[in-house]
Parts: sequence; C-alpha cells; structure tokens
Amino acid sequence: MTGPRYTDLIQSLPSTVPFVGPEEQERARGAPFRARLGANESLFGPSPKTIAAMQAELADIWKYGDPSSHELRHALAAHMACAPENILVGEGIDGLLGNLVRLLIAPGDAVATSDGAYPTFNYHVAGFGGVLHKVPYVEDHEDPSLLFAKAHEVGAKLVYLANPDNPMGTWHDGAKLTVALDDLPEGCLLLLDEAYIEFAPHGTAPTIDAEDPRVIRMRTFSKAHGMAGARIGYATGAAGLIKSFDKIRNHFGMNRVAQAGALAALEDREWLAHVQREVQSARDRIDQIARDNGLTTLPSATNFVAVDCGGDGDFAKAVLDALVARDVFVRMPFVAPQNRCIRISCGRPQDLDVLAEVLPEALSEARG
Repeated sequence: MTGPRYTDLIQSLPSTVPFVGPEEQERARGAPFRARLGANESLFGPSPKTIAAMQAELADIWKYGDPSSHELRHALAAHMACAPENILVGEGIDGLLGNLVRLLIAPGDAVATSDGAYPTFNYHVAGFGGVLHKVPYVEDHEDPSLLFAKAHEVGAKLVYLANPDNPMGTWHDGAKLTVALDDLPEGCLLLLDEAYIEFAPHGTAPTIDAEDPRVIRMRTFSKAHGMAGARIGYATGAAGLIKSFDKIRNHFGMNRVAQAGALAALEDREWLAHVQREVQSARDRIDQIARDNGLTTLPSATNFVAVDCGGDGDFAKAVLDALVARDVFVRMPFVAPQNRCIRISCGRPQDLDVLAEVLPEALSEARG
C-alpha cells in the first residue's frame, strides 16, 4: 500500500505554520488568555451596522457568494477612485498573496523582500518554488532603495513592501514611494501591502494610478474594520493584472456573509473614525505603560506598538514568555535587531489594564 505521490517541491519543503494562533497556545497552556494582544485584530470589533448586515445575510447562506463580488467591487472602486476592473476581492490579504505568487513565480524565480518582514508572504513564495532575496531593515524601516537595488541585482519578478510596516509599525511618506518607483526594474512588480493604511498619517498612501503596471496594492477588512475572522481583503491594480487572477482564483471562495459585512463596513465611516480614535488612545496608553517600566516604544502608524525591551532578542523573548505565562498574548519580530522588541496590539482599556498589571512582573522575571 502506498501513499500520495507528492511533487519534488513539496517534498523539499519543511512543514511550516507562519504564525501559531492564540487558540493553539491556549490549548497547550490549558487556559485562556486574559488579554489577547498579539494578532493585531481589532479588539474594538466591527461596526453594529456590519454585524446587522451579516446577520441579515445569514438567511441566504444556502446560496454561494457572488463570484464577482459585484456590489463590493463597485463600492471599493468608488472608495479607491478607480474602475471596478481595477479591483479584486479575495480571502484576506493572505489569500490574495498566495494567488499573486502563483500567477508570477515559478520554481527558481527571484523575489525581493526585507529580512524579518511578513512571513506569510515568504511562505507563499517558498510554496511555489521562488527564491527569496532579503535586504535588512534600515532604522527599523523597510528600505525601498535597498529592495529595488536587490531586485536589479537578482532579476526579481516581484518585490514585497509593507507601508505601514509589520512588525515594526514604521512607515514611509507616500510621495517618497512614488519617486522611488522610478528605480523599480523593468518587468518587476511592486506588491504594496497597505493592511494598516487606515491608521497611518495623511499622505502615507502614495498617489499611484490604478493602471500603473508596476504596482499592485493590497488592503484588508481585518484590521480597522474589525473583520479578521471573515477573511476578506482586496487588491487594486491594472485591469489586465486583475483579470488574470480569474485564471487561478477560487471563484466561489468568498463567503456571502463576509461580502455583505464588508460592504456595510466600507460605508460606515463614523465607526471607522471611532476605531481610529480608540487605536490612537491605545497607542498612547501602551507608550505610557512602557515608559512606566523604563522601556521605549517605536512611533507607530498601525494598530500595534513595537516596545523596545532594551536588550537583545533573547531578553525580549524572555519578556514575551513571562507575559504569556501571565495570560497576556503578545508576539515579537523574528529577526535581529528588530527582535529586541515585543509587539503589542492596541486593546481596550481593560486589556491594557492587564498589561500594566503584569508587565513589571514579566520584566522582573526576565531580568532575574
């Protein structure tokens, strides 16, 4: 009796999970977390209008979702000031990333990214046999000039850049990125991950024509709109590139309840403004908690704050482990020197009260 015959590529890959979910950690610990501050979800939740729209749609859950996401794409086109043909809806940014890599990257193709940037992107590149070429962060920022220079050097077909950045929360002015595009190699596509753009200062999003063939932008309803569990994101790009996704995407992959919720969320600007205020307040509170404990934070344009623990990666990991042992779920960057930090998601006052309570104990244990 024999098993399945895997491809040579699959046999060469390690079994990898880019992020271990908090639920898995809770099962291993045998106890729930008191404060869930590690996954950059919106603890402030979706808007009441979003919830109502999703509840109303449940009666029709027997139907497949609209495979073209017609209403949502048209609403997103108005939001992004482009044509519906420039919009693609997919199963969160992670799903869109996988399909983009599948479209462009064959075994051996070069891809440029920053060492320590979003690991799920790397996971997809490895899964299709691409070769990752990494450049370091510069002063805790992904560096477009280094990325584009590396792309020239290795003949990269795809470059990944997040603005604002995860895991550091830093950002570039949009005008800087627009100018930097002139240095992108011919035939190379810039993947601009804007998952956190709603939390960034005005001007962070570059002004780029949707039909510019050099760029595809990706955004999500998981962060500011509080719909991480619904798995819905969208991309903006040239119509020809967007149309090419029809060759390989899961046409019935979009949950119709999620589609209805996303449409309501996009229209509820008042709730978005509320969440933005709550996030700013939480960023200030995390900064104060850090300073009360002799630590510093990095300026953030996201719904999390990178807290510099003042040591190396081993010390930051000891702090993280001590927080987890005290029922606070947080994460940290994977690569030095960014791994001197822990990353704390913006939470409600009661969540941050727990952090303030246990952080002194965690630091004492790590130092002890």
